Amino acid sequence: MRFEPITRADGAFQRSLTASQVVAVCQRGFGREPVAAVELGGGSFNTTYRVDFGLGEEPVILRVAPAWSYRIERDFMRHEHASLPFFAPIAAFMPRTLFVDFTRELVPRDYTFQTMLDGVSGPDGFRALADKAGFFRQLGSIVRTVHGVRGGRFGRPAGPLFATWSEAVMSIVDDTVADVRDAGLDDADLRELASLATKNSAVLDEITVPCLLHGDLWVPNVRVDGERIVGVFDHDRASWGDPAADWSIYEASRRPGTDRDAFWDTYGQPLQSPGAAWRAALYRAVHLGAVRIERHRLGLTDRIPASYEEMAQVLTELR
Repeated sequence: MRFEPITRADGAFQRSLTASQVVAVCQRGFGREPVAAVELGGGSFNTTYRVDFGLGEEPVILRVAPAWSYRIERDFMRHEHASLPFFAPIAAFMPRTLFVDFTRELVPRDYTFQTMLDGVSGPDGFRALADKAGFFRQLGSIVRTVHGVRGGRFGRPAGPLFATWSEAVMSIVDDTVADVRDAGLDDADLRELASLATKNSAVLDEITVPCLLHGDLWVPNVRVDGERIVGVFDHDRASWGDPAADWSIYEASRRPGTDRDAFWDTYGQPLQSPGAAWRAALYRAVHLGAVRIERHRLGLTDRIPASYEEMAQVLTELR
């Protein structure tokens, strides 16, 4: 087997498998050894390979979860797998799951094999687009379809699940506080966020219907063929909650007055009410907490202070 791992610095978060481990997981999933496995860059969480078996077969994607993760990033692959049946309305855009192994017998990490999507990466395709507003209209329609799926309880698909939206939000905030503290960063602003969320739980519980959230549906996690979005992937941050809390809405709301505004043409305008405005501010703060953890995990220490500055502004709104 031709094996091409990515060379990373010692202590890097992402870790390659060995050639023998790749062979072992392929033998388990497909009963034979591949002819080539090439590690792919671009992502920052899972370790991903293009695997070829030869004989004119289509290559497949092997995704391997990290060896460790923070609380708010834990069991991502299991959440992705548990939520997959509910993404049926956009199945035509998504890769097919071929094999999943959560036993951690062959490697001490979860892994899954999927089909390869057509097109080019979202960032590359987006840069070449003549009609960027048209791209955001397509994205708004896809996100709207996802949010139209209803569930029975709030929270992460593989658990924990909660009867109320406030409980689910507080679970995320509490985990973020603990993660930031464990990372050796100042958690005072997040502790205040937790207090404000608890105090205003009734505003959160105006949301009574759990909707499916992709969790990370934006330019990096789509595939593009010309002017068309042809693929959607990486829903490992999926959850059941308020559509306004989804990452897509956070991103669409940023940079008003740009082509992003076309997102709302197909998605629909967000709800306008005092409660909705307060929740939107809270969701921005929750996302900023996750961004802070991700920047720390990736070693982007020079960008961490900005999360404190933005959080201070949001907390002013929430107060």
